[in-house]
Amino acid sequence: MKAFPLIQITYIRPDRDADIPLPCYMTAQASGMDIYAAVEQDTLVNPGEIALIPTGFAIAIPEGFEAQIRPRSGLAVQHKISIINAPATIDSDFRGEVKVALINFGNSHYTIRRKDRIAQMVIQEIFRAELQLVETLDKTERNTGGFGHTGRGEG
Repeated sequence: MKAFPLIQITYIRPDRDADIPLPCYMTAQASGMDIYAAVEQDTLVNPGEIALIPTGFAIAIPEGFEAQIRPRSGLAVQHKISIINAPATIDSDFRGEVKVALINFGNSHYTIRRKDRIAQMVIQEIFRAELQLVETLDKTERNTGGFGHTGRGEG
């Protein structure tokens, strides 16, 4: 069985944010941990607006891993709230507070309240690539067959 990475976590402001739940898996098979808002007061996100939402915690990710911050399906589908830079990446050398850049794609105002579940965090192993400059690339069946499709059929 593969060993799981140990992620150290700390409250940035323990005197103020100890009531905020730490990220947690909501089911035994969940790949992402829910993340909670550590706003001091209700935060209104107007249509088309971006709001940087604090979480109250910082993490130490082991070298060779990253944390990806991803949107929550329920917020996206029901309220058109997503993450502007999804998935956001937290590198293993970052020790600042994790914050989530939410955007309101809808036509209605949306309020973020303290302890709202606002995103999910997935821990991923990373591989650092080595680039090799060449004069030409090998040809494939698709080759340069259009950005955003396989070059087969309609659309």
